[in-house]
Amino acid sequence: MSIIILLVFAYLIGSIPTAVWVSKRIYGLDIREHGSGNAGATNTFRVLGKKAGIGVMIVDMLKGFVAVKLSYLAGFHSGSEQLTNLQVGLGLCAVVGHIFPIWAGFRGGKGIATLFGMILAIHPIVAISLVAVFLLMLFLTRYVSLSSMAASVAFPVLILFIFKDQAPEISYKLFAIATACMVVLTHHKNISRLLAGNESKVRLIKRRK
Repeated sequence: MSIIILLVFAYLIGSIPTAVWVSKRIYGLDIREHGSGNAGATNTFRVLGKKAGIGVMIVDMLKGFVAVKLSYLAGFHSGSEQLTNLQVGLGLCAVVGHIFPIWAGFRGGKGIATLFGMILAIHPIVAISLVAVFLLMLFLTRYVSLSSMAASVAFPVLILFIFKDQAPEISYKLFAIATACMVVLTHHKNISRLLAGNESKVRLIKRRK
């Protein structure tokens, strides 16, 4: 029963609609009615600017991070398979909450930032490696969507081949594979725009006038 309560609590944490609340209460608009229509950090960057985007991204990452840390309330030993399994479950509940938030009519974001916070809490070295992949791809292409997909695909590669001895649990390996599939599927509209050459690029360095 205590584990079920933790899973529900993790979902409720993930359901905090950061982008929606920030856009409505500070800027007087619903972020889901502008830009890509997505209630996440990337669309917040595009529509409301850097300051709002960074704030939303940090909070959304914390949702995944805090949800995973709830696992220590269950009393499992650190490093045990039971603890890792619970961490994966809690993190996934937070991601589901972000995508389908109960506090915002079940219309949320794609869960990338929350997913990263989850990975950071479970396996910091892998998380840092994924950031490196994301930034490299962003520098080369300036496509946020493509960078997110590249990092997600790199996740199972790192778990299955590079850090396989540090992440032996089968649940974590399956999670990594499922994550890559989920991120690619949730970016199907972005893939269509990329193929059509209509995907928006981000400006990494502002040009001086």
